[in-house]
Amino acid sequence: MATAVHFGAGNIGRGFVAPFLRQSGYEVVFADVSDELIGALQTQPSYRVHEVGEGGRDLVVDGYRAIDSREHPELVAEEIAKADIVTTAVGARILQFVAPLIVAGLAKRAADAAPLVVIACENAIGGTDLLAASVRELGGAMDRAIWANCAIDRIVPEQHGGLDVTLEAFWEWAVDATPFGGATPELAGVHWVDDLEPYIERKLFTVNTSHAATAYLGYARGIETIAEALEVPEIAAEVRAVLAETSALLVAKHGFTPEEQSGYVETTLTRITNPELPDTCVRVGRAPLRKLGRHERFIDPAAQLAELGEPCWNLLTAVGAALRFDPDDDPEAVELQAELASGADPGELASSICGIEKGHPLHDDLAEVFRLRLGS
Repeated sequence: MATAVHFGAGNIGRGFVAPFLRQSGYEVVFADVSDELIGALQTQPSYRVHEVGEGGRDLVVDGYRAIDSREHPELVAEEIAKADIVTTAVGARILQFVAPLIVAGLAKRAADAAPLVVIACENAIGGTDLLAASVRELGGAMDRAIWANCAIDRIVPEQHGGLDVTLEAFWEWAVDATPFGGATPELAGVHWVDDLEPYIERKLFTVNTSHAATAYLGYARGIETIAEALEVPEIAAEVRAVLAETSALLVAKHGFTPEEQSGYVETTLTRITNPELPDTCVRVGRAPLRKLGRHERFIDPAAQLAELGEPCWNLLTAVGAALRFDPDDDPEAVELQAELASGADPGELASSICGIEKGHPLHDDLAEVFRLRLGS
């Protein structure tokens, strides 16, 4: 049987990626550093995936093994040496720690073996490129693998223990076909595309932007859930204003029709308020430093709009709400508030936190957002 090594046994890995790998005929080898997850997967021969919403199904996922990649990296490398495909769902910042295992696996791979397919299924632009760069820096045998970027879109709310996963029925998994030279592998659930950027930016600037904007605007008003936040007319109007800005960019840049993008926005707002997938503002808003990054859901579209001379004040309003996100059990929120309290100049914070340097057309307006936050 063909084998897929999947890094990350969390909810996205178990609920989204693994079912499609199994449907494609692969035995899945989970690799993770969580003793709890690996132990459960090693002792439980199957788990259930419950899809909610129109067209939802209940799936049983079996045919997998699990390895603790911290305790047994050599076993993971041996699996990679024999595998057909490697996927990840670990978070973009963790890819650098996956890279050494891939380097070791590629080194053990037979010279005449078919190239290993590598797809990083991360909520980041160019996730596979990030992984490939780390592998290259470590001297990995790059020619023994095919590296394909992808865009994933599926809402997985907070879970409550166990291996079973509940998620929405909707999904989009677009993978760049160009590295394969016309011979793409059979992968269930995948939409092969020749230009990935429109799909990545449409998802990031619509789904991720609206979800996070709702979370931060709702949190600032003391609202618990995403659905409750969007029931507040002022918040709903602010989120739609944010999406009007990102939609204008997406239509102008990628050629989506206004009607197509408007339909995507309405579908997105329905998805994030699905009553069967309740989610909290605190969970969706977590890791604010990452979400305020240069190539993330607020700053990237705002920067592109500013470069075009177009307004982006609604995006900056959402940034201002994100700067007030301060749950004391979120390490990034704690770090963010510490940086804001450091006495740094607002312009310096715009550069250090959001990656917008002085001289960029967004810089002065973004610095004003920081100045207003520091004056509050």
